[in-house]
Amino acid sequence: MLRRNRVGFTLVELLVVIAIIGILVGLLLPAVQAAREAARRMQCSNNLKQLGLALHNHESTFKYMPASEKDIPAASYPTPPNPYRQRATFGTLFHLLPYMEQGNVYNLHDPKRSYLDPVNMIPPYGTMTTAALAPIAAFICPSLAGTPPGDYGPFFQVAGIPHAPAPFSPPRTDYTPIKGLHRTLAVCGGLPSSDTKNGMLGTTDSEKKFAIKFGEVSDGLSNTILFAEQAGRQKLYFRGKPKPGSTLADLGLTLNSYYGDHTLLVSYEGILVGPSTSQEKQAVAPISIFTMKTDFTRSTLEAFKWRWETVPCSSFRKVSRRIY
Repeated sequence: MLRRNRVGFTLVELLVVIAIIGILVGLLLPAVQAAREAARRMQCSNNLKQLGLALHNHESTFKYMPASEKDIPAASYPTPPNPYRQRATFGTLFHLLPYMEQGNVYNLHDPKRSYLDPVNMIPPYGTMTTAALAPIAAFICPSLAGTPPGDYGPFFQVAGIPHAPAPFSPPRTDYTPIKGLHRTLAVCGGLPSSDTKNGMLGTTDSEKKFAIKFGEVSDGLSNTILFAEQAGRQKLYFRGKPKPGSTLADLGLTLNSYYGDHTLLVSYEGILVGPSTSQEKQAVAPISIFTMKTDFTRSTLEAFKWRWETVPCSSFRKVSRRIY
């Protein structure tokens, strides 16, 4: 009787093959993840480029750049008056919507009124259609993991706005205009210890000075920072890690994350260390040119090739003219 030879794997051989496949996957997965993150970072950088192009197109049309903040004078506020008594109207990013193929979203708002006016707010706070609050992909950095909080309801409750704290989560942005120097960095440039509003899109009079001419940028357009990436708001980060806390009260969150919010703007900042007020003993540790007050992200600094180090003011003055 003939016997058939059976061909197959032994258990040991099968385990060896599985182990080899596991090793290969372990080697390839980080490379794939790194490639995907590089593509996401490239998209984040491209978003900044699109903002710059949109601003140039706005300037070509109106012959000025829209400042980072604007308040409507009380005497010229449209009728009917705003029952929420707010006069702050839309900031720079909102005015760039028509130049980023988002004119349909722009037209659903009334830019002659405050963004905290029932005309420009969805129910229950107002009468605007929810389509007006569609997210704008070009305002979001895809490197950001998850969906950060963006609810303005708790602030409305503190401000005494009716219907609060009902949720109100307008579309976020990870990009922000620069308004000037924070006092902690100003002292390192030999300036008085006070905040300035002489950044590219800063204004010293939010009611009367909304139009900024290219000619006013005395250091040249290519030498002056226009927008910055500050991903993750309302959540705050310190050295790339989320800060503890989960509310405005415990400082785990900051408020301004809506792209139309004119208080979205930030200042070039330094951090003072040590008890001495002597400029020679103050330091920038690290140089955080993208945030207001005390928070910054490692990825943002690395994207602009700033080194993480402590730099005494006496040394920093030699390079400070690069950023203001």
